[in-house]
Amino acid sequence: MFTLSDMWSFFVILPIVAILYQLGHIVVAWLFGAKVSFALGRGKKVLKIGVVEIRRIYFQDAFCHYEEIRRNNRFSHILVYLGGSLCNLFSVLILTTMIANDFLPEHQFADFSVYYVFFALLPVQYADHHPSDGQAIVNIIRHGEPCDIID
Repeated sequence: MFTLSDMWSFFVILPIVAILYQLGHIVVAWLFGAKVSFALGRGKKVLKIGVVEIRRIYFQDAFCHYEEIRRNNRFSHILVYLGGSLCNLFSVLILTTMIANDFLPEHQFADFSVYYVFFALLPVQYADHHPSDGQAIVNIIRHGEPCDIID
């Protein structure tokens, strides 16, 4: 049964998890000199500030796009694809430690983060030129072909 707490999780915590996840990709891409853009949500664009756009259904998904990466090799692309998962796992480690030491109350952030990481690293091709991070890593290792849109 859904409660008010569950609704809070879907509309607030899940978008925060998505933003942190994409931030991991963005930071690694920037470190390798790429131009990056970010979108939170799906549907019609509601707001655009610089390279960030927020869409109407803000709580459903997020993605970033990178191009013109200066260090254009397999290793740098793999690290960009892993950046989101590493950022979420690091944030789970920090928040779990804070919860265990009674600095924060328990919440669903870790659950959503682990969910994000699991499905991101699962090698699945969602659509043409739209692989999961795991599939993008497999593609770059096998064929040397990066995908510039990251979920």
